[in-house]
Amino acid sequence: MGNKPTCLAVIRIRGQVDMSPDVRTTLELLHLTRNCHITLVDNRASFLGMLKRVRNFVTWGEITQETLLLLLKERGRLTGNKTLSDDYAQRIGYKNLDELATAVYNQKVEFQRLPDIKPVFRAHPPKKGDKGKIKKSYTGGGVTGYRGEAVNELIRKMV
Repeated sequence: MGNKPTCLAVIRIRGQVDMSPDVRTTLELLHLTRNCHITLVDNRASFLGMLKRVRNFVTWGEITQETLLLLLKERGRLTGNKTLSDDYAQRIGYKNLDELATAVYNQKVEFQRLPDIKPVFRAHPPKKGDKGKIKKSYTGGGVTGYRGEAVNELIRKMV
């Protein structure tokens, strides 16, 4: 994770048992209130500090543009639980969802600041389960923590 702005996908893995109030508040600020919720952030120092605080409850990594488009099409919702469509993208100034996904991926617009959009994606648990223990970090053979490009495979299993 260098200085270049990149789009990160953050997925909540664990529940609320044995959670400190600071961690609970940080997860609420990230809009991750339940398991299998996914949100998009960038790699600013403030977000990286938040991810460091909640590293035992979430996993994150760099999302690809194709996975971001899949996430927007399959799990993106507007207020009122309406699905994202090309009409919405045209209403806010983009040609279609592909162009909106490109703008979010290239950090031209912050996903959570888009009008009338829910800042979280509600996903299913991963098909065929997690490949490790949820109390261990990804580097130690578990699920939580930073996983880099491997987060795209997990998102495809959850969508």
